[in-house]
Amino acid sequence: MSLDQWILALHVLSAFALVAALVLFWVMIVAVRRTDTPEATIRMAPVALVGIAAAGIGGMGTIVFGVWLAFSVGGYDIWDGWIIAAILLWFVATGLGARTGKEYMAGMKKAEELQVAGQTGPSDELLAINRTQRGLMLHSVASLVTLLILIDMIWKPGA
Repeated sequence: MSLDQWILALHVLSAFALVAALVLFWVMIVAVRRTDTPEATIRMAPVALVGIAAAGIGGMGTIVFGVWLAFSVGGYDIWDGWIIAAILLWFVATGLGARTGKEYMAGMKKAEELQVAGQTGPSDELLAINRTQRGLMLHSVASLVTLLILIDMIWKPGA
């Protein structure tokens, strides 16, 4: 196997990690919408850390290996329209993902505050924070943008 083939395999593996993180976050979004106690909210933290790690590895891997391939593979150039589109979409998806994380971490922070204050029972305020519509919208758009990147990568419009 050539170096370019290895880099392509790592690029695709990174994309799988990124999509897996998005799916994991969707599962967490559905689960947290019914969570109104500090303990149940805080219990999701280890799962969130796995998702954050997968998103970070997947995001960095896709951009680093993708740019490497754009320079290395014959027939492709970094200024090809579909590659520029993918890079721009990557930046948009990354920004949306970061903002989504901040929205959902507000629930974790509130749960920790409630637990420190000794409030362990159901909290309407925590439930409202966990059901953030802004977070749901941001994650939906981030997922759509990621889908557009995958479409761009698979069909390479204009290549």
